[in-house]
Amino acid sequence: MIALIRRDLRMALRAGGGALTGVLFFLAVVVLIPFALGPDLALLRRLGPAILWLGALLASLLTLDRLFTADHEDGSLDLILMGRQPLELACLAKAIAHWIAAGVPLIVASPVLGLLLNLDLAATGAVALTLLIGTPALTLTGMIGAALAVSLRRGGLLLAVLVLPLSIPVLIFGVAASSAVATPGAEFGAPLSILAALSLVGLVVGPVAAAASLRQGLD
Repeated sequence: MIALIRRDLRMALRAGGGALTGVLFFLAVVVLIPFALGPDLALLRRLGPAILWLGALLASLLTLDRLFTADHEDGSLDLILMGRQPLELACLAKAIAHWIAAGVPLIVASPVLGLLLNLDLAATGAVALTLLIGTPALTLTGMIGAALAVSLRRGGLLLAVLVLPLSIPVLIFGVAASSAVATPGAEFGAPLSILAALSLVGLVVGPVAAAASLRQGLD
């Protein structure tokens, strides 16, 4: 399992541009939305967690098509399908490698970008924590859409249509948990627990559903 993760992580980093593209897109969202909202610092502070979560969600969607595309283009995906290693395990390894290469940079960048939205240290820390717990769910559910779209032309468009509705619950509870820190009397533990549960469900369902989609689409 560790060897598979290392291999997929090397491939993700060798492809180049994934992490940098995601972080730059994240930065663009965080910078542009305040222009639409205006110079109200109190409003920015109140909406800051939602802006950061929305930017992270869109940035993660931007890099999901890299999960299986390179393997499909060079034929190694067919070898993975015919190999002795369970396909579900290979899908899980790809999801972990993708999260490390594309998701972790978003988490690291979120406290810095939070300062641009006038968030205090507690709020930026809460956003980073919720992203740490919630972004695996985005990757694992997005992997299902990536597996469905890998064999289709213009699959990137279909990927966004498939994955975005599945990501809405993660977005809702991620924003709820991170906003609770700045809201007196708001519940922080309950939405954070639900967010963790969504990641655990994705950990169980995502590799199985992605493997089934690959078998069906590439037969």
